[in-house]
Amino acid sequence: MLKNLINSWRKKNLKDPKYLYLFEKPPMDEYICLDCETTGLNPKKDEILSIGAVIVKKNKILMRKTLNIFLKPSKHVTEESIKIHHIRPVDLENAVEPEIAIKELLDFMGNRPIIGYYIKFDVAIISKYTKKYIGIALPNHQVEVSSMYYKTKKRSSDYEFVDLKFDTIMKELDIPELGKHDALNDAIMTSMIFLKLRDIAPANSTFYTG
Repeated sequence: MLKNLINSWRKKNLKDPKYLYLFEKPPMDEYICLDCETTGLNPKKDEILSIGAVIVKKNKILMRKTLNIFLKPSKHVTEESIKIHHIRPVDLENAVEPEIAIKELLDFMGNRPIIGYYIKFDVAIISKYTKKYIGIALPNHQVEVSSMYYKTKKRSSDYEFVDLKFDTIMKELDIPELGKHDALNDAIMTSMIFLKLRDIAPANSTFYTG
């Protein structure tokens, strides 16, 4: 009920009817896995420098359908921020304007549920841009792989610590490392985590978080 009310409000604020497809029923067993490299960890003030995304269909990662795009920052990339995202000014020489990149992402992802690792951050920072360009935050369902992993761990009590670091999950699931601080590689590795966890998740688990 609440979700329907929120979506009705979002539709009223949508600047371009082209994007009404975001509210349609998503295709069966298809997902979009994405990752953003950003100038920092504050969605309100930091910027996206690159977005990597891949489509997951049934039990396959569609490597022929990927998105890897760099965005022009509004100001010079500092040495401190390079330590976070490892993206140098030379990497941004062919970057595109944020509006072009975000609309390309929307066309690529469609209304599929979004898979990610701590995906709320990525959705929050992308939504900052979508609110500006199309009037609304991303309405897509979200699937959090760290929550999926948590649900597969047997614990002796509700207070037992579970290490949810990305490297730990990768190692536990025996997933190959493709190279860090690369948005597309991170999206592909997260897709592999999702597919592996989906096979071992407890019955009747639900992974949508938004």
